[in-house]
Amino acid sequence: MDFKLPEDIVFLKNNVRDFVQNEVEPVAMQIEKENKIPEKIIEQSKEMGLFGLSIPEEYGGLGIGMVGKCALYEEIGQTHNGYTTLIGAHTGIGTVGIVEMGNEEQKKKYLPDMAAGNRIGAFALTEPEAGSNAVNLKTTAVKKGDKYILNGTKHYITNAVDGDVFTVMAVTDPEKGAKGITSFIVEKGFPGFKIGYVEPKMGLRGSHSAELVFEDCEVPEENVLGEVGMGYINALKILANGRAGLAARNLGSAQKLLDMSMQHVEERIQFGVPIIEHQAVAHMVAEMAVEIEALRAFTYKVAWMVDEGMKVIKEAAMLKLYGSEVYNRVADKAVQVHGGIGYISDFPIERYFRDARITRIYEGTSEIQKNIIANQLRKEYS
Repeated sequence: MDFKLPEDIVFLKNNVRDFVQNEVEPVAMQIEKENKIPEKIIEQSKEMGLFGLSIPEEYGGLGIGMVGKCALYEEIGQTHNGYTTLIGAHTGIGTVGIVEMGNEEQKKKYLPDMAAGNRIGAFALTEPEAGSNAVNLKTTAVKKGDKYILNGTKHYITNAVDGDVFTVMAVTDPEKGAKGITSFIVEKGFPGFKIGYVEPKMGLRGSHSAELVFEDCEVPEENVLGEVGMGYINALKILANGRAGLAARNLGSAQKLLDMSMQHVEERIQFGVPIIEHQAVAHMVAEMAVEIEALRAFTYKVAWMVDEGMKVIKEAAMLKLYGSEVYNRVADKAVQVHGGIGYISDFPIERYFRDARITRIYEGTSEIQKNIIANQLRKEYS
């Protein structure tokens, strides 16, 4: 594996870094207080092509591979996680299904607008009785003529409020279990579809999660995504594909925390010396740096494997698990290193600490990742 990034990716990476530092970071506290990403930031993101990271060039996207996406996600991760999540959920689980499993008509209809950021994508699998047990879906899809009629409720759906195009999993044949689930492309304007309760969260301000309610929602037959009955498999593929990107965003946030911590430990004087000269503090930042560097190597290895078309079920689960755990451990140490300032909401450390916690839950909990890893190991050793 060559760790040197291509020149075009380096160019994009530098541009994204400048944008994050000069445009997004100055309004990070504004996003936190207003629970809204400024329209100016959204428009600038559109101009930079950030909504089209996962979409091929022929449909208006940037058409870059997973290694390139991770390089950009690492930069995007170094700012407010609400903004990071809006972009990451759209370019990850929000669009990957259509890119990978959509037919030509579906790609032509949806991807150009999604690449331009004019239509935001979202992924709808989770339900009140189907979280980690994703097979236990209650949302149904019954074929009537040339349409499917959807009934049910999804919740905790990232980008629900801002979203326009949803990849929705629903049961088409209750007798077949996992093989009776089908994927659909659902537009916000379809009859019988509405946004339900907007869920207040511990963190990720500016990124809105909500219920999706389907009451005799009419979805055209041509909006079946992939084959009927393959929805559960599609969901697993979509989630696995997005895990390298999520790890890269966690990597960027962890790196930002280390950068802020290093500045603080050099400037903060206690007992007559910078606190980094106290071994307890020095060891904490050293541990942060080691874990971040290990996460960086692991992230780009899995991203490279994805680009090479290799099977990454186990490795993607390992990376999702490790990336979220590293981010949480680094955030915890950053609060400790900063002391009282780290606990004050006027400073960003406290925000990162809250934002980090969801990474161990969404897109597959840490415990589910361990199950996946163990199952794959059993297959390898059997």
